[in-house]
Amino acid sequence: MTKAPLFTSVLIAGCVILLLNFALRASFGMFQIPIATEFNWPRAEFSLAIAIQNLAWGIGQPIFGALAERFGDRKAVILGAFTYALGLVLSSSAVTPLQMQLYEVLVGFGIAGTGFGVILAVVGRAASPENRSIALGIATAAGSAGQVVGAPLAEFLLQSYPWQTVFLIFAAIILTTLLSLPFMRSPQMATRTELEESLGAVLKRAFTDPSYIMIFLGFFSCGYQLAFITAHFPAFVTEMCGPIDPNGPLAAMGISSTSALGAVAIAVIGLANIVGTITAGMLGKKYTKKYLLAGIYTARTIVAALFILLPMTPTTVLLFSLAMGSLWLATVPLTSGLVAHIYGLRYMGTLYGFVFLSHQIGGFLGVWLGGKMYDLTGDYTLVWWIGVGVGAFSAIVHLPIRERQAIAQPA
Repeated sequence: MTKAPLFTSVLIAGCVILLLNFALRASFGMFQIPIATEFNWPRAEFSLAIAIQNLAWGIGQPIFGALAERFGDRKAVILGAFTYALGLVLSSSAVTPLQMQLYEVLVGFGIAGTGFGVILAVVGRAASPENRSIALGIATAAGSAGQVVGAPLAEFLLQSYPWQTVFLIFAAIILTTLLSLPFMRSPQMATRTELEESLGAVLKRAFTDPSYIMIFLGFFSCGYQLAFITAHFPAFVTEMCGPIDPNGPLAAMGISSTSALGAVAIAVIGLANIVGTITAGMLGKKYTKKYLLAGIYTARTIVAALFILLPMTPTTVLLFSLAMGSLWLATVPLTSGLVAHIYGLRYMGTLYGFVFLSHQIGGFLGVWLGGKMYDLTGDYTLVWWIGVGVGAFSAIVHLPIRERQAIAQPA
């Protein structure tokens, strides 16, 4: 019997779309200081815009998942790409906090239409059962690869262009994802029972299942931690990190300022996460996913606590970025794989989309609280400790999940 290939045209095309999506998404923290400086906005104003973007992304995820399952994956991606581009173009014209915050709703919906909920469902259906976990890990890692280039690209462009022009460049970049669509043809790999069951019946069954509720609650801390770090870490490092030795190895590599270090830190997180997500996908094929998720959240809790307890230096910034990066999106292939395993592939996009909404509610609070507490106290310490607490909660809440198939049986 011929072994099914791992790298299919669907997986490669999905990786390209996720790479470009998250390259732009991961760079928004780089605009925190330039925009606040130009308009003299409090830190909380742009933070609220990014927080609203995260919330819109979460709300849009099950909507785009359902649209993809009803009208087709490619139509959902087209709508997402144009919405993303429109949001960026309008954001470039914003001159008040309210305008920026409203336009980021479009950006958030655009991220949803070209993000994990739609793309991972396509990749999951196209992959063979033996390759599904690792394929989801590779696709998730592509988002991390985008993070490697996104923040440094934004930093580079901001040295030559105003932030408004960079947003317009990013709008053009996201539209190039449409070139991958001819390869996004995925078979409907589902059982007859799954195909006969309605979306409403599946959602009712999921929302009354304690395991689904625990998956939903557990994903909250992932969004809180990731969104807070993406939005605030560059500014945090710029303002709070100890000085860079002008004769040291970082300066020799061209990292001469804490601003540049902040951008590099985001890239290091993305680079480490490429390894972390692929490893998580491979482990998810062999081991119980709920225990792997509990372990990841425990490790995140420890890493975040140690970072905030130790003095911040360029060395601790890079060590933290490396450690947190290896755990960054490692939860995504395991969580999406867990949803697919328990509830099947037919409505995976919608079911994972609702779980991802919890992730983005956490993201909203992480970004907004970061800006609000900074304006009130002048630092991010309390927000970090909240992240430590919710991480520990997620580690615990995954343990009781019943990792068994819950597909309805035919009468």
